[in-house]
Amino acid sequence: MSEQAPPPYEPLREDWQSALAVVAHPDDMEYGAAAAIARWTSQGKRIGYVMVTSGEAGIDSLTPEECRPLREAEQIASAALVGVDDVDFLGHPDGVVEYGIALRRDIAREVRKYRPDIVITTNFRDTYGGAVPNQADHIAVGRATLDGVRDAGNRWIFTELADEGLQPWNGVREVWAASSPDSRHAVDTTDFLDLGIASLQAHKAYLDGIGGEMSDPRSFLESAGRAAGSRLGVTYASPFEVISLRP
Repeated sequence: MSEQAPPPYEPLREDWQSALAVVAHPDDMEYGAAAAIARWTSQGKRIGYVMVTSGEAGIDSLTPEECRPLREAEQIASAALVGVDDVDFLGHPDGVVEYGIALRRDIAREVRKYRPDIVITTNFRDTYGGAVPNQADHIAVGRATLDGVRDAGNRWIFTELADEGLQPWNGVREVWAASSPDSRHAVDTTDFLDLGIASLQAHKAYLDGIGGEMSDPRSFLESAGRAAGSRLGVTYASPFEVISLRP
């Protein structure tokens, strides 16, 4: 008996003006979502990036002290290629990010500062589908992002943020998790895939350090984009899990 084809993706909504991406590491957005970001910035949407860590434990041949400024510089250059000029680094330790109050507070602070319509993160499920396990920082940051977005709208949680001049923000309509195995939506990135590839290629030191199939941006992103595109009825697409926060 042949396997049943996966259901088609629904198109993502694009009736919004601003988004904030909150991810664990430099390069997380580029492995699948940067082409979508390029599409949205081309529409005039305002998008900012928040990196919870600086990816300083990501290159075996470099100490964290050597690696941190290099990876931050690569992320800033990478983001600029897809139209993102606002990139912040929260300074949590790479590889050992802990889900908890401190992380939720830091994310709530960024949401209140930026006041976005949509918040984007990466897959926070236990796997990427099947037997491939997710990385601990991705899980912690994704789950803390979902909670931090809700915290940002509650004036009685993290009241110290109001003392910093940051009033509650209840305007986030949805949280989108890129590359989630529970994705049911996608966006057409056919005209922007090359920008997404260039954005990942900008992480040169990291790509040189990891080797393997994930160090070939064009091959990796074309394959993933084509698979998602086939479920949206386009050439290339980026999939997202959509978590709605209000009707």
